[in-house]
Amino acid sequence: MTLIEPYIAAYGSFAIFVIIYFEALGAPLPGESALIAIAALAARGDVDLAHALIGAFCGAVLGDSTGYAIGHFGGRPLLLRYGGWIRLTPERLGKFETLFQQRGIWIVMTARFVAVLRQLNGLIAGAVSMPWPRFLVANTIGAAGWVLLWGLGPYFAVDWFKAFMHH
Repeated sequence: MTLIEPYIAAYGSFAIFVIIYFEALGAPLPGESALIAIAALAARGDVDLAHALIGAFCGAVLGDSTGYAIGHFGGRPLLLRYGGWIRLTPERLGKFETLFQQRGIWIVMTARFVAVLRQLNGLIAGAVSMPWPRFLVANTIGAAGWVLLWGLGPYFAVDWFKAFMHH
């Protein structure tokens, strides 16, 4: 977290937007750590919490939506060709297709809370032709819950941790 904190402190909401956007698109970036760091900076008064949470939420929704578009328009051939780079074999893709057909809305809403699914859920949802309106609603709900948990939770816990550490 100390590695990304200077960037978040310097660029604030824009930094959190970029980090979360590219993490949601599949880049191996520390989204949760960045969100915790910006919450801690907001608790100190260094950044505006509302702007930070809006930046994180927009990055999460837009990143997953971009992944959905790539999956939708590039689809299955793209995943079959390059999926091996991210350990997405044809067999795993088949399992994901079945899961998304049965429980797609729940997968998208909760995927943000699971590291590997967070990066792949938009891409897979688009590739397996999950209907866009269902994806968008589930993506928005999941992003809101994730941002509130990892943004507000640490923000309000900072004072408690300070008191705990001083005793």
